[in-house]
Amino acid sequence: MLAINKELTAEQRILKAMTAIMGCPKYVALGGALLIGTHTVKEDVPTAYTDGKNCYYGRAFVDSLSDAELRFLILHETYHMLFRHLTSWQHLYEEDAQLANKACDYVINLMITDENKDGFATMPVDDDGNYIGLLDEQYRNMHEGDVYAALRKEKEDNPDQQEGEGEGDGAGLDEHDWEGAQEMSAEEQRELSREIDQSIRQGALTAGKVGGGGSLAVEQLLQPEVDWRAALREFITSTCRGNDDSTWRMPSRRHMAMGILRPSGISEQVGELLIVPDTSLSMGQRELTRCITEIKGVCDTVKPESVRVLYWDTEVRGDELYGNGGLPIEQLVQTTKPKGGGGTTISCVTDYIRDKGIKAQAVIVLTDGFLGGVWGTWDVPVLWGILNNKRAMPKTGKTLHIKV
Repeated sequence: MLAINKELTAEQRILKAMTAIMGCPKYVALGGALLIGTHTVKEDVPTAYTDGKNCYYGRAFVDSLSDAELRFLILHETYHMLFRHLTSWQHLYEEDAQLANKACDYVINLMITDENKDGFATMPVDDDGNYIGLLDEQYRNMHEGDVYAALRKEKEDNPDQQEGEGEGDGAGLDEHDWEGAQEMSAEEQRELSREIDQSIRQGALTAGKVGGGGSLAVEQLLQPEVDWRAALREFITSTCRGNDDSTWRMPSRRHMAMGILRPSGISEQVGELLIVPDTSLSMGQRELTRCITEIKGVCDTVKPESVRVLYWDTEVRGDELYGNGGLPIEQLVQTTKPKGGGGTTISCVTDYIRDKGIKAQAVIVLTDGFLGGVWGTWDVPVLWGILNNKRAMPKTGKTLHIKV
């Protein structure tokens, strides 16, 4: 580490660093967010930690950091709050606290590093020049759930691996007070979330006026909400009516004979719509029911030949057919019975579809997106309905983020 800074107190240095961040064009939008909660220096903290709202820093650790390293540390703690890590990922913490900590750190450290190629904020290093923090390129473009899944698989594949081996660079930069976050009531969590959203929106307006911008975190947090019901209806309608280029067939002979060279739309025959709800432990039945209800409403208009529902977690647990010899499509919402409750493996669905010879015209996957970065291979148009997880970005098909 660098020599201890004796010119200013730790408290003064933190205030100076926060002021510098708020004055930096790319971080103008974070001005309000930095003032949410408190920033407190403590004598008995080895490095730093957050409870999801308030940030705490070890005096000796702050004194040992350069100005750029201290700015990195403050951004690191602030990003934990902005992304609601300690409230959104409690289920991962309860399963494996260590891996949950690492997953969150890998994501935001890559983000902050990418934002600061100019050296404004740099990850702290020890006396040997090693990072005091987790940084690994293999987790680029992955969200916390996917990183966690990858770390868990690595741990399962290497049960004899000693603590700290195979982690890439460095150890944890900070601690995470998950228990402190749990002490917040549901209403307190909602209020914190509203405060974060409001501060980011207001900050973005300010940044726009002064020509600021460039924070990857702010860009992700400001992704506009869409009317998922309208988007769902548009996907089903366009796919089944032939308005989506990816679903058009070869030109019909009748049109070719008339000299009309255009694809024949699927509207000539609406086939089977496949609904694929994830019923792993992390998914809520209330959310699934609301989505299926909306899908059924669209079916009332599009009138597919049949609707098939495949419930899955690590394997397909239920196969229900409506229409075309099955139950009436009108009874879809009332009679469907979700089955499952284990882990999550999307390949079980694609394998099942192939093995059973299911010929669907379009597929709608309903999931929270915690699939370990594996999205499967699909031969038909697929819509990913990602529930309550804006960070999940499937690598195939179309994506619809649904907040229910």
